[in-house]
Amino acid sequence: MSGALIDGEAIGLRIRERTAAAVATLAQAHGAVPALAVVLVGDDPASQIYVRAKVKNTQEAGMRSHAHRLAADAPEAAVIALVAQLSADPEIDGILVQLPLPEHIDEARVLAALDPAKDVDGLTALSAGRLLLGKAGLRPCTPTGCVILAQSVTRDLTGAHCVVIGRSILVGKPAALLFLEQNCTVTIAHSRTRDLAALCRSADILVPAVGRPEMVRGDWVKPGATVIDVGINRVPAPELGPGAGKTRVVGDVAFAEAREVAGAITPVPRGVGPMTRACLMRNTLLAACARRGWETPGGLEG
Repeated sequence: MSGALIDGEAIGLRIRERTAAAVATLAQAHGAVPALAVVLVGDDPASQIYVRAKVKNTQEAGMRSHAHRLAADAPEAAVIALVAQLSADPEIDGILVQLPLPEHIDEARVLAALDPAKDVDGLTALSAGRLLLGKAGLRPCTPTGCVILAQSVTRDLTGAHCVVIGRSILVGKPAALLFLEQNCTVTIAHSRTRDLAALCRSADILVPAVGRPEMVRGDWVKPGATVIDVGINRVPAPELGPGAGKTRVVGDVAFAEAREVAGAITPVPRGVGPMTRACLMRNTLLAACARRGWETPGGLEG
C-alpha cells in the first residue's frame, strides 16, 4: 500500500490565507500593511520563477511587494549597498536576498548588511544564534515548513528519530535545530557519513536536503516513516518527446520507490516549495509587528 501524500500546496495555502486575514486586521487597526523587498541578482531561471511566485504571494496576502533585480555582473558593493538601503528604509519590514548569488559575490558580506529585524529567511548571524540558543526570532522558511509538514502527519513529534541529510546553513543545520525544538532525537548526515542507507533506515522522519536527484532509494526508508523531500532537481526527460533540453523536476528521493515503503511522503513539486513561500509570508507579518510595535494577530499557526 502506498504512503499518504503530504499536500504542501494545501497546507501552505492555509497558512497564506491565515496570514492574509491577519494583514487585513492590521490594515484596519493601523492603516498600514507589511512590506517585503526581494533582491534578485542575475538571471538564473529557477530564481526568477521563485521571485515571481513570492511577489505574487505577497500581493495576494494584501502586503506590499518590492522586487529589486540587478544584473548578473553587478558589483558586490552595489548589492551590499542595496541591502543596506533597504535595511535603513522604515517602510520595508522584510528583506529576502534570493540565493544563490553569482560566484563573484560573497553571500556572507551581503547578509552582514541585512538588518536582522528584517531577516525574514533567518539567515543572519543573529537569527542563527537565536535559533541555536532557543530564543525568539525569525526562523528559516524552508526548515520551518519541513517541521509543519511533519506535524501534519504526527502533531506531537516528541521522541521521533529525525535524520536530516545535508548540513547547509540554508536547510540542513536549521532544520536539525527546529526538529530538536520539537523534542526529536536528531542526526545530521552528510557526504562523509558511513553507511548512510542504514542510518536513513533508522529514521522515523527523513529529511533529505542535498540536491542530488533521487539519491534516497526506497530501501533506504524505514517502513511507515515520514519523508520530507527538500530537493528540487532538474533532470533530462526524454519521455516528454523529441527536442533538446526537455527536463522534469525530481526531488532527492526516488519518489515511486519510497512511497511504497513510507507512511507519508511529500511530492516534488508541490511539497516543501509552497511551504517555503507560505512561511515567508508569515515571517514578513511577524517582522512587521515586531518592528512597528503592533500586536501580532492570532491564528497564524500552521
